[in-house]
Amino acid sequence: MHGRPLLIAFASLIAALLPSISFAKDGSEVTQIRSIEGITEYRLENGMQVLLFPDESKPTVTVNLTMFVGSRHEGYGESGMAHLLEHMLFKGTPDHPQVPKVLQERGASFNGTTWVDRTNYYETLPASEQNLEFALRLEADRMVNSFVRAEDLASEMTVVRNEFERGENSPQRILAQRVVSAAYEWHNYGKSTIGNRADIERVPIENLQAFYKKYYRPDNAMLVIAGNFDPDFAIEKIKEYFAPLDNPDTPLPQTYTEEPAQDGERTVLLRRTGEVALAAVAYHIPAGGNPSYPAIDVLESILTAAPSGRLYKKLVEPGRAADLSGVAFAWHDPGVMRIMAEIADAQDARDVLQTMLDVLEIDLVENPVTEAEVDRAKARLLKQRELTANNSTRIAVELSEWAAMGDWRLYFLYRDRLEKVTPADVTKVAQKYLIPSNRTAGLFLPTDEPVRTQIPHVEDLAESIGEYKGREVVKAGEKFDVSPANIESRTERVELAGGAKAVLLQKQNRGETVVFRLHLNYGNEQSLQNKAMPAELLPLLMTRGADGMTRQEIQDELDRLQAQLSASGTAGGATFTLQAKKDTLPDALKLLGRVLKSATLPDEEISVAKQAQISSFQSQLNDPQSLATTKVSRNLSSWPKGDPRYMPTLEEQIEMYEDVSRDGLVGLYESQLGGADAEVAVVGTFDRDATVEAVEEMLSGWKSDVPYHRLTDHVPENIAGGYDVIPTPDKKNAVYFSATAFPMTDTDPDYPAIVLGNYILGGGSLSSRLADRVRQKEGLSYGVGSGFSARAEDPRAVFYMYAITNPENVPKLRSVIDEELAALLEKGVTEDEVERAQSGYLERQSVSRANDGNLARILGNTLEYERTMDYYTKLEESLRGLTPQQVQAALKKHLDPSKLMLVVAGDLEDNDE
Repeated sequence: MHGRPLLIAFASLIAALLPSISFAKDGSEVTQIRSIEGITEYRLENGMQVLLFPDESKPTVTVNLTMFVGSRHEGYGESGMAHLLEHMLFKGTPDHPQVPKVLQERGASFNGTTWVDRTNYYETLPASEQNLEFALRLEADRMVNSFVRAEDLASEMTVVRNEFERGENSPQRILAQRVVSAAYEWHNYGKSTIGNRADIERVPIENLQAFYKKYYRPDNAMLVIAGNFDPDFAIEKIKEYFAPLDNPDTPLPQTYTEEPAQDGERTVLLRRTGEVALAAVAYHIPAGGNPSYPAIDVLESILTAAPSGRLYKKLVEPGRAADLSGVAFAWHDPGVMRIMAEIADAQDARDVLQTMLDVLEIDLVENPVTEAEVDRAKARLLKQRELTANNSTRIAVELSEWAAMGDWRLYFLYRDRLEKVTPADVTKVAQKYLIPSNRTAGLFLPTDEPVRTQIPHVEDLAESIGEYKGREVVKAGEKFDVSPANIESRTERVELAGGAKAVLLQKQNRGETVVFRLHLNYGNEQSLQNKAMPAELLPLLMTRGADGMTRQEIQDELDRLQAQLSASGTAGGATFTLQAKKDTLPDALKLLGRVLKSATLPDEEISVAKQAQISSFQSQLNDPQSLATTKVSRNLSSWPKGDPRYMPTLEEQIEMYEDVSRDGLVGLYESQLGGADAEVAVVGTFDRDATVEAVEEMLSGWKSDVPYHRLTDHVPENIAGGYDVIPTPDKKNAVYFSATAFPMTDTDPDYPAIVLGNYILGGGSLSSRLADRVRQKEGLSYGVGSGFSARAEDPRAVFYMYAITNPENVPKLRSVIDEELAALLEKGVTEDEVERAQSGYLERQSVSRANDGNLARILGNTLEYERTMDYYTKLEESLRGLTPQQVQAALKKHLDPSKLMLVVAGDLEDNDE
């Protein structure tokens, strides 16, 4: 979910029935409670909790309002109500009648989410006092003044139902829901947050309004502000907007249902259409605030983490499972640990499940976990936490989860407890909770003496945590201006020895973090024939074994360095991205150099990677979204089979991955990859000279035998529009996808106008013409929009539109989208739309550049395209100067509706016209 525009009819009438809010300043006291590692807690007189986390290194500010109400709090007939209400709070208030619109105009990245213990609403905006005050006023207003109108419920109910239907298309999601539901007999954790279809469709507006009044109150809320802001200013505005809010006279309801100990094995068998079998198991575990929870988290990692996990080695490495996932849910009340395997051969499903049970309930007893396994899992979990800890925006949102468990300080206490976990602790929880009578198992396919496990009650967290102080604050970063002009002024471009090019942007980051991106260009049209799939797999496989190091040893070294390495590939290009810290970057680059120059491409890892890809495409064979997008994409490509740019069918992609061999991968690696035609981008806190020297050493002497020539692309001649239907029986969510292509680069004079026109039509998230009409007014779709992109070097641009809907609504959906596109081309856009789109689009670009990973990619691309950030400065100037007439003229010139290829996939007849 989701920001949303809204209708404002009868606003004053409905508002009169809901609580009112006064924004007048008063002398209400704000009490500082405690400060831990840079986060300071305050409490208002009305009971509202406030956390402030200043971080000047961020050019943005994030406001996150958490309401402590989720699916756990829903009563009979109310399933899905917390989530439905979350949708309704984007429908506006008398003072903010169009919430998504005002957020979009300020370039906000915003969302709302609902989970079992909480609902949260957050937005990240460019840092300014005006934006912070806007966000605080908005959140205070909609906490108690949202319309929650019958007419909005009528349209939004169908949107939420469509979201429900989307989930019904996923066997993984449905099996997970069924297993957890079977595990809980009484507690609401057994009910899906999305809710029951009948409850979603039939909920009376009076019930929804009562639920809103019952739980949306200041003594049931926590406000988090993180990023670049003045705490004194924030406190004053919090006093102005939140302190005057009153709580209802009735006490805040508390849940009291407690799940009894499970008294025997439970099994779920799910039979639906699909291509890949699944096996899942779930075991009851203590709540997230229980001292034993970190040991359970370590246990889950020891079982499922790739490539060292015990289940991974038993199932994935031998090829019996294509994928393995696990999670130990940290909830307010006792939760579950759930593990799921995607099975390569459906005939082997029951045997795979039995193997899982043998490992979980027998092997862990006969072969207790080792110190090495525990240390490895702890290093992995601590690294993941450290990566989050250096990003104040992510922390702001993540604190919702820990607070919903009972106390936000659990975020730090979990780390402290995790560091102390021993093999004995892990063995103890394994033997206590991973037993047959505490297990629920499930398959997607087609005890004589019961033993019961009593799950510990939720403890008094305030007493157990005491006066926890935390640790010293992480080193702060600088306040950084993300405008293209400032980025260019701070950027250094370097010609490296050996021919590679580098772009360096030094800035002081919080925690002294740095992002390093290396893109290797290689090969040519002739050398890459029939090598598309090997080229996609090669970079990933290079990271899974190097001379003298196994995949696990590489991963262990990355964990030790608190670094993260990712790799991706296309025909003619391989990209490697490192996230590290200033003091670990040199060693991380040495490790990357070893991966680049001495990759071993182990047979077993090739087999695992192939199987994962094949299984993924097999699962897409009856997936409406994959089928529709593949069909349309093939219509926009004319390259012959075997060419590296060829667009294959899903079946062909499976065959192509099956044909990948180690000999082919080794040949591609040894003959074509090299460091001469490479672009390097480094963004963050690092030693300039040491980094340049390390990169030159990493790439030195590494040359390709094959000359590099960039693969060009073009628009096929005589692109034909049309309409096609792909039937996917038993898929309750239909997918609409249409696209066309035309000659244009991103330097074309009309490019800015097309960008803005697309943003107005459907690129502006939920504040766009398509979203306003299809989702808000008609209630036809949970997700609808449009997109546009153009190449930098080749005259090829693509425009597309997409939506999901109930199959019965496809004819109406087509008609409505056609009307909106025709109106855009024939009637044009308004001055107000242009101004709002200019502001929203440009602010969104600023938010994007605030992410170092995105910025490294952008800077790397400037090297590849032989341009500077001045390109973006001029692009933004062009966008600001556009008029409605220019936007309409460009759209009419380049966009021909008759050349749109439309494909609809779903459980529907092909004669729906």
